[in-house]
Amino acid sequence: MAWVYLCVAILLEVAGTTSMKLSDGFTRPLPSFLILVFYCGSLIFLTLALKSIDISVAYAVWSGMGIFIITLIGVFYFGERMTLLKIVALVFIIVGVTVLNFTEHRENSPGHPAEENPTETVNNGN
Repeated sequence: MAWVYLCVAILLEVAGTTSMKLSDGFTRPLPSFLILVFYCGSLIFLTLALKSIDISVAYAVWSGMGIFIITLIGVFYFGERMTLLKIVALVFIIVGVTVLNFTEHRENSPGHPAEENPTETVNNGN
């Protein structure tokens, strides 16, 4: 269920960012109000997702996929230019998110040794 929460959080974040563009600098009341609604909803669902997904993975997926989707909305809805650099950056985002997901699943798979105490810090003599 955590991944469903994360997907909802991503979609709400994208809706909030799109509303920012549509608010025309907070001069249009409805999109301006929707910014708050969508971002609050996004943070609620992100928080629920964090109960089961590592924060390093969840936040990277949330922000990375949000950037990816917003870039596509910018190009196809708002008429922004798609450059080679944007394409390369989007590929890196997808690769990064995929690798993070792979590492999380591998670390949580049966047979993979868990850390004894992941919150314990290393004492370097200071």
